Amino acid sequence: MGDRLGGKVCVITGAGGGMGREAAVVFTAEGAQVCVADVDLAAAEETVSLCSGDAFAVRVNVADEDEVREMYETTVKRFGGVDVLYNNAGISPGDDASVLDTSVEAWERVQDVNTKGVFLCCKHGIPRVLERGGGSVINVASFVALLGAATSQISYTASKGAVLSMSRELAVQFARQGVRGNALCPGPVETPLLLAIYGGDQAAFERRQVHWPTGRLGKPREIVNAALFLASDESSFVNGATFVVDGGLTAAYVTPE
Repeated sequence: MGDRLGGKVCVITGAGGGMGREAAVVFTAEGAQVCVADVDLAAAEETVSLCSGDAFAVRVNVADEDEVREMYETTVKRFGGVDVLYNNAGISPGDDASVLDTSVEAWERVQDVNTKGVFLCCKHGIPRVLERGGGSVINVASFVALLGAATSQISYTASKGAVLSMSRELAVQFARQGVRGNALCPGPVETPLLLAIYGGDQAAFERRQVHWPTGRLGKPREIVNAALFLASDESSFVNGATFVVDGGLTAAYVTPE
């Protein structure tokens, strides 16, 4: 493809499938060396097999501090440093629903991965980026950090709001040290995670589809293209951004019939 990420080392969490897998494939094709991290090692290894460039698989539970620390140590030993953190790992289980129905256990399980996971990846990843004299931190939030939904996933929504706020804080704190932090906010994307939520329920799909200006789900590659820009030096003055890639969803009031 190209060399937009030539010489950069990228750590991508949640890279065993969906947008994370697509990112690993695209980033290596653009010259990056990539740590493909996922809680499912077999899935991460499958992603590596699809990459055209230099990549290796690591099993990591992003909610476990020791595992996160080890993920970065392993990457540094293999590639010499870290330039880009792509904190993509996240979950959205079926028992995360209305605030009235979601158990404390379900709330905490989502917060552990989606909020604590990003916190830990930044806590232990940013020092590695600082060692390189700067780089890019991409935290995957969501359009639900900006909009409310009557079809609620209360813990998921809260977690993505936290990621958005955290990203702004990091962006301001480390800007003069050469580290850019941005929140990537995808709209609904055609990934296994989202398709599992719909579970083949056409009515649930149509309930949401009416609100999409484009009338369709995004493709993983359409989100990864935005992440590629944020990871590259092309975005050198993009910092603290709420980088929305949603087909116009957050701009919509009334959509086409």
